[in-house]
Amino acid sequence: MNPTLRLSPLSAALLLVISAPALADLAPDKTATQLDAVEVQGSKIDKPSSPKYTEALLDTPQTITVVNKATMDQQGLIGLRDVLSTLPGITFGAGEGGGGYGDSINLRGFTANSDITTDGVRDSAQYSRTDNFNLESIELVNGANSVYSGAGSVGGNINLVSKAAQLGDSNVFTLGAGTDGYGRVTADSNFDLDNGVAVRLNAMGHIQDVPGRDEEFKHRWGFAPSIAFGLGSDTRFTLSYLHQEDDNMPQYGVPYSLGPFNDGPLPGVDRETYFGYRNTSRQEIEVDMLTGVFEMDLSDKLTLRSLGRLQRVEQSLNVTALQGSWCLFDGTDPFTGQACANGQPAGTWSPTGGPRGNVRDTENFIAHSQTDLTAIFNTGSVEHHLVAGVSFSKEDFELDGGNAFRNADGSALPNDNTAYPLQNLDNPYNIWTGPTHYVRTSRSKGSVNNQAVYLFDTLKFSEQWMLNLGARYEHNEGSTTNYTVSSAGTVTGVAADNPFRNEDDLFSYRAGLVYKPVDNASVYLSYSNSKTPSKSSVNASCSATTCNVDPETAVNIELGSKWDIIENRLALTAALFRNERKNYKVASADPLLPEQVLDGKARVDGLALGAAGNITREWSIFANYTFLDSEVLQNAADEATSDPVRGKMLTQTPKHSAGLWTAYELGDWTFGYGATYQGAFYPNNNSEAVYRKTDAYWVHRAMVGYRVNANVALQLNLNNLFDEEYYTSIRNNLTVNSSGVVTAGNGWAIPGEGRSAVLTATFKF
Repeated sequence: MNPTLRLSPLSAALLLVISAPALADLAPDKTATQLDAVEVQGSKIDKPSSPKYTEALLDTPQTITVVNKATMDQQGLIGLRDVLSTLPGITFGAGEGGGGYGDSINLRGFTANSDITTDGVRDSAQYSRTDNFNLESIELVNGANSVYSGAGSVGGNINLVSKAAQLGDSNVFTLGAGTDGYGRVTADSNFDLDNGVAVRLNAMGHIQDVPGRDEEFKHRWGFAPSIAFGLGSDTRFTLSYLHQEDDNMPQYGVPYSLGPFNDGPLPGVDRETYFGYRNTSRQEIEVDMLTGVFEMDLSDKLTLRSLGRLQRVEQSLNVTALQGSWCLFDGTDPFTGQACANGQPAGTWSPTGGPRGNVRDTENFIAHSQTDLTAIFNTGSVEHHLVAGVSFSKEDFELDGGNAFRNADGSALPNDNTAYPLQNLDNPYNIWTGPTHYVRTSRSKGSVNNQAVYLFDTLKFSEQWMLNLGARYEHNEGSTTNYTVSSAGTVTGVAADNPFRNEDDLFSYRAGLVYKPVDNASVYLSYSNSKTPSKSSVNASCSATTCNVDPETAVNIELGSKWDIIENRLALTAALFRNERKNYKVASADPLLPEQVLDGKARVDGLALGAAGNITREWSIFANYTFLDSEVLQNAADEATSDPVRGKMLTQTPKHSAGLWTAYELGDWTFGYGATYQGAFYPNNNSEAVYRKTDAYWVHRAMVGYRVNANVALQLNLNNLFDEEYYTSIRNNLTVNSSGVVTAGNGWAIPGEGRSAVLTATFKF
């Protein structure tokens, strides 16, 4: 598909609204700093945003990668998935399953779906975080990390850092237009009202089609006001609000089979083709988040900080996934290699079986309170940097499941090709013409209440030696309730044996010894753990076989070094680590014991390298490489049980992955280049027949920026420069009989976005 430069009607209208006043204020005598859009921006961040981190990144014994807003803007990265796809050690699952459609993240070999925080507070709802217009940075914390972020965090966690009102006046407006119907406008204005009061207003409007795809689109808008009092004084209070609404077409991609008879996407299927029904498939998201932060400096060495948050996330999803029966153009089934069953014609898809017109309406609510006391003091010759805190949270989740493809009387359509006509593989008729009457088919609720107390202390024994300690004790109580629903969609009661409840006391900790050979360097050895109860996420369900099982445990040991070089402009990091799940739930070998047991074990040994900052004042770099050597140590109830997975690599865990972004400023021009390498990995490891790797791939991108004057800049981003064909979010389910022969299957994968171009104008004054 040839990309063409189109300015959508919305973006054209927004251009008139935004650019006219902005350009009118560009007086020649007005002083302005260089524009973030084009100036060379290193990514060297001195300290994590959370007050739980007592020291600068240089002296924190853990691998933490920080991507600031300037780096995201230079690369044209907007959504959370866009940013994470450039960081090594991360892959993306196919969504759905028990958790729902949205961000499905694997970090260092382990799922991190519920290990996302915003400003250090858990944001566990399963939805798509599509825009960074109100973010200052994204922090990727690697390794078992419950002590900082709470229950879970086996492979680490992802923290989103929000913008807030601050001292000083600033106004930044951007307007973007590009291929594939791309139109975007943002506004970020901070008004210093003197006397320590400031107001900040962020707003965003965005429309685009998905590059390289025929039908999918992403539409959204949002605004985020913030007001601060007491800035520059000993007592400060900031109140912030975020509202964002999305209207997207959900992506399931193209049919995909990785097995004995096919090697990925089905032959004869164009990666641009949309399967499903484009007139009914929708993903609608609405997010509201209200945050208050109170800070008081009780003295030069004692600070109190308290954060309170109310958050609601609603997501409505209507999807038709790519399940059913596939018959290749040669008349064979791509999963079994046999002739297509039931006389199905060659080159067709029969969408009978699997979710068709499935509706999933979810609502997440969270109330959170977190208070931290930070103190600096001495005991004899030892200096302490201490943080003590307490947090309380309550999360609730509701899910209504149903089907939109029903007769007027609510009855289900026949599961045959009269109701669901055969589709051509190369040109499916992706418009639903049958009856549309929604009927609820299921309802469930979840809740999690968590109370935690924690303590962090860095003991400085001398200029060279320090000991970083942390401990967290939390009480986690959750429940899952499933309801009975009549054929008419009416909730008639609570399902048998419901609700299922889980209650655990969890203790997590970390210890890190840091040696500083010089002021600008550190060498460290750290050990930390994580605890995952059966009800660690409000979205996930626990059942009769899981709710009473003890918490799972993971540990992370890491040996690393960090150096700030070239006048402290460039940060270099290197770490060797072992991340190990000591015990995870597997089915019991005793038929009289229905509950699962904690006999599963898995391990990831790895190497992480990073560089962030400026090599020269004109030349910046942000580069990372990760090597992951993973292995399932045990995936059965005991060592005597047959275990076909033992010894295999973890799924969704590439051995090699790397990311690079570098930019050079030459006068008023800035040139940037980036590349991402994703190594091959296994989508499945449950039998030899399906133990097959995906293809590795490279994706390249480039940027050219031009500073027109002190207030105006232009930036052109080219993404997927060579139009590489690659696939993410791979689902590859194959059924294997006792002889190891594949007897059935289904699968799909999302093609990576095709080549695209975006031109952005930035006005700053």
